Amino acid sequence: MKFLVETSARHAHVSQADLETLFGPGYQLTIKKDLSQPGQYASNEKVTVNGPRGQLIVTILGPVRKSTQVELSMTDARQIGLTPPIRESGDTAGSAGCRISGPAGEIELREGVIVAKRHIHMTPEEAVEMGVRDRDVVSVRMTTNGRSLIFGDTVVRAHPSFALAMHIDTDESNAAAASGEVYGEIIK
Repeated sequence: MKFLVETSARHAHVSQADLETLFGPGYQLTIKKDLSQPGQYASNEKVTVNGPRGQLIVTILGPVRKSTQVELSMTDARQIGLTPPIRESGDTAGSAGCRISGPAGEIELREGVIVAKRHIHMTPEEAVEMGVRDRDVVSVRMTTNGRSLIFGDTVVRAHPSFALAMHIDTDESNAAAASGEVYGEIIK
């Protein structure tokens, strides 16, 4: 069974309290475009992530979350002098920190910067069909023009609200010369 492989560029998830510090009291995210996962969207709001050697502008993805985190590629992180761990989204304990600036203020994250571990979103029914379970770690073959790759260490994330799609970061996408619609399939 093949599935869409999407490139997830650098971005931030923010809590409501941090959003208000960055953009002002009562501020609400505005939707720029819906993402493939139901209820998720890229907002019009951008913030600056500041590291010891530079800064990057990143888009905030919505809706707001319980805690703030930044997801960068390894290249992005090195560019601004950070060394974040490779983790699943939300697993930020002991990760890198940074300063985030917005038009109304800034916040200091003691931890919260990660390189997102590549993963496949799917429903539990799709997981059964593919012979995998939530949190399994699999390999995925991507066939592209001239740079086909097998990505190991890919986490399966099965939940009833998910839509079938794999997410890789920009470094991984560039390594596979992925452009346009690209598909992958689990190999064991």
